[in-house]
Amino acid sequence: MNNVTIYDVAREANVSMATVSRVVNGNPNVKPTTRKKVLEAIERLGYRPNAVARGLASKKTTTVGVVIPDVSSTFYSELARGIEDIATMYKYNIILSNSDQNKEKELHLLNTLLGKQVDGIVFMSGNITEEHVEEFKRSPVPIVLASTFDENNELPSVNINYEQAAYDAVKFLIDKGHKHIAYVSGPMEEPVNKVKKLKGYIRALEEAGIKYDEQFVVEGDYSYESGIEAFDKVLELSPKPTAIFVGTDEMALGVIHAAQDKGYEIPKDFDVIGFDNTRLATMVRPRLTTVVQPSYDIGAVAMRLLTKLMNKEEVDNHIVELPHRIEIRQSTKS
Repeated sequence: MNNVTIYDVAREANVSMATVSRVVNGNPNVKPTTRKKVLEAIERLGYRPNAVARGLASKKTTTVGVVIPDVSSTFYSELARGIEDIATMYKYNIILSNSDQNKEKELHLLNTLLGKQVDGIVFMSGNITEEHVEEFKRSPVPIVLASTFDENNELPSVNINYEQAAYDAVKFLIDKGHKHIAYVSGPMEEPVNKVKKLKGYIRALEEAGIKYDEQFVVEGDYSYESGIEAFDKVLELSPKPTAIFVGTDEMALGVIHAAQDKGYEIPKDFDVIGFDNTRLATMVRPRLTTVVQPSYDIGAVAMRLLTKLMNKEEVDNHIVELPHRIEIRQSTKS
């Protein structure tokens, strides 16, 4: 079974898929040097142009690929639901794949989906590297980032303003009189944490004349367990924080439960504010005050943007920023 696709050949020869197609179909509009490069790549990879596939290639498959870090995460499952509902409305099928935030796997899934002739891709990842951007630019179909951004703002994306959201959360705590605020962050290798949320945290502190102390930033990995571990580290801080800003709701639940297990009361001993407003926020007691990141809407808007790009419709703005707000519940003192 020969699984080499036209996409693989394009990558190998470092040309577009259209160029490979022109060479394969004997179109004269190809530079001789390019033709040679493509033919050599075909030879090396053992690519067999398939007459059936050639017929299909020109038609739309009305299928969209979705690459998601972890569909079992509450945040991403709500986001995927938004994608799915809009896709269904526009009569697109979805191929959903989990990448586990692993770069090699992400790039492999991208190639696999392009090999399946999808018409477009919604892509989610914590870390968009140069390598990702190169692959995206080579893609023959549109790609939209959801709850994911590339630092140069070149790619179509749908997000909230993470820096401002983190700033708002920390300022909310400062306005309640807190001076010692710990920040339980997601993985720091991800720009959303290292660049955006951390910046917002620091800006809020400095504006209030509070000195930033990097000891007060505890790194987690988004999981509930890492929230539990983070709380132990928070307890070792001096002076002891009176409030904790947590980068995701799931980690915030870990923080709250760890505090309760140790005999502390929330919010009497610590104010806790989360981030995302997933359904977990209302499942914990006390219910969680959190930054609302509209996950369902991010998915829905990303899919709608993709339909426009796939249909070559006019798009006013490739970079979409949805509004956020703080939902005040019982994990912060009133």
